[in-house]
Amino acid sequence: MNQSSSNPKSSPALLSATGRDYPEWFQLLDAWGAPGRGYREIADWLVGQGVSDWWAQKLIVEYEQDRGLRQPGARRSGSFAGGASKTVPFSIDRLYAAFADSELRRCWLPDLELTERTARPGRSIRFDVGDESRVSAIFAATGAEKAQVAVEQEGLPDAAAAEQAKRDWRRRLAGLKEWLAD
Repeated sequence: MNQSSSNPKSSPALLSATGRDYPEWFQLLDAWGAPGRGYREIADWLVGQGVSDWWAQKLIVEYEQDRGLRQPGARRSGSFAGGASKTVPFSIDRLYAAFADSELRRCWLPDLELTERTARPGRSIRFDVGDESRVSAIFAATGAEKAQVAVEQEGLPDAAAAEQAKRDWRRRLAGLKEWLAD
C-alpha cells in the first residue's frame, strides 16, 4: 500500500465540518485499517466518527485516490463514467421529449442506440447502451423557456473511455441544441 502518493490538499471546509483536515483523516484511516475494507464499512466508521454522509463519501474517494487504491474518476465498482450538461433556450417538456421519444431521439442521436430502462417524465430518463454501459439524463427547468440536461454514461471500462464519453456527449448535446433550434 502506498502510504501517501501525494501530499493531500488542505480543505478549510473539511476542517470546519469535521475538525480534521485530509492528512489527519488519512492517518486515522490508515491506523484503523481502511485499505481492503468495503466502502460501506468505511463510510459507517467515518459517520461513527461524526462525519456527515457527504463528507464520508468525499473522504473515501480522496483517500483511495491518494493511496493508489482507486484511479481518479473510477467508481466504487471500478468502472468509469463520463458525460456533459447543456442548457438550451427551450422548455423542459421539449427537451425531455427529445430524449424520451425514440423517433425524435434518432433525429439528433443517430450514432447511439439506447434502450429505455426507467423514466420520470420531465425529470429523468435512463437507458441501456449496447456496449453494456448505461446512460442517465436528468432535466431541470431554469425558466419558462429554458432547461438544462445533465447526461452521464456509466459502466465504462477505463479513464480513456470516460474522457471519450465526455467529448462525445458534449458534441451530441451541442447537436441536440442545434436540432431543437431547427
